[in-house]
Amino acid sequence: MLNKTWFGLPLWSVLAPLVACATLVLAWGPAPSALLIALVAAVLIAAVLVAVHHAEVIAHRIGEPLGTLVLAVAVTVIEVALIVSMMLSGGEGAGALARDTVFAAVMIVCNGVIGLCLVAGGMRHRVLTFRIDGTGPALSVLAALSTLTLIVPDYTLTTPGPLLSTAQLLFVGVVSLALYAVFVFVQTVRHRDYFLPIEPDAEHDHAPPPTTVTAVASTVLLFISLITVVGLAKLLAPAIQSGVESAGAPLAVVGIAIALLVLLPETWAAVRAAVCNRMQTSLNLALGSVLATIGLTIPTVAVVSIAIGLPLELGLAPKEAVMLALTLFISAITLATGRATIMQGAVHLVLFAAFLFLAIVP
Repeated sequence: MLNKTWFGLPLWSVLAPLVACATLVLAWGPAPSALLIALVAAVLIAAVLVAVHHAEVIAHRIGEPLGTLVLAVAVTVIEVALIVSMMLSGGEGAGALARDTVFAAVMIVCNGVIGLCLVAGGMRHRVLTFRIDGTGPALSVLAALSTLTLIVPDYTLTTPGPLLSTAQLLFVGVVSLALYAVFVFVQTVRHRDYFLPIEPDAEHDHAPPPTTVTAVASTVLLFISLITVVGLAKLLAPAIQSGVESAGAPLAVVGIAIALLVLLPETWAAVRAAVCNRMQTSLNLALGSVLATIGLTIPTVAVVSIAIGLPLELGLAPKEAVMLALTLFISAITLATGRATIMQGAVHLVLFAAFLFLAIVP
């Protein structure tokens, strides 16, 4: 039955958003049971996966590099929904949740995703190539945004670190959104050719693009999926926080859990592209996702923070600041030549393992 299609889409990709809507209606109410919480968690993951699937359908229709941008923005909308939902639920650590999630996204993408792509692609193709004209600007924007949002707040004088004043928070939000907008303009309009794959993927390139009707259907289903993600995340937020507290883990683990959840489907897409010798597409997905995370998440949570009067902690502790600086330094070396092997991938994966270990055992 699931092999059947509806407007050119697999039936499971149509049913999943409808099931998510039904689950949201079923679970909406006071104090859901443990069994219902487990169901919400499973359906939330399914909703995230199907949302990214529909984003990929739309991406195939409109082509590269705009297609990877659609996927990155869709994933970021999901992430912002999760963060804002948990911020609004309040509780200890709510003010630092955005910082922890953004930092986790940078570390997961720059070390985990890129490292995995380099190892998986390098094992099959030995040397992977990509355009430094595209990766260089993306990395420079990432370095600027991550430093302004995660490092500078520790050194401002108007308010004690890691907090920013209202004016400073608005400034950081505006410049983050502006710089990301300039990057999107360069990627999709001004210098689009810098972000096109060097090596073609015959299977992908010769696959017929979805019809207009299929793309429209995917757009509608993507919208429904994102709405259900927001609602299900709101229901799941208290359970995640209480679970972390019960386990005795640092509250920063909540941010890591959110980032891992929403980046899992995109990680799969990036690794799949690397295995097909499309490393430029992998980097477009990875770097585009983390840039969207900072460029869209920070302005959104800044507005929410000011609106609800919640102090927003952005500055990193010294240990995390060192890990961020090391990650940006190693990433600059990896992406400097336009060629990479499993050696660079192994270095990034070691940094990723160190990040996870030190987050649990600080």
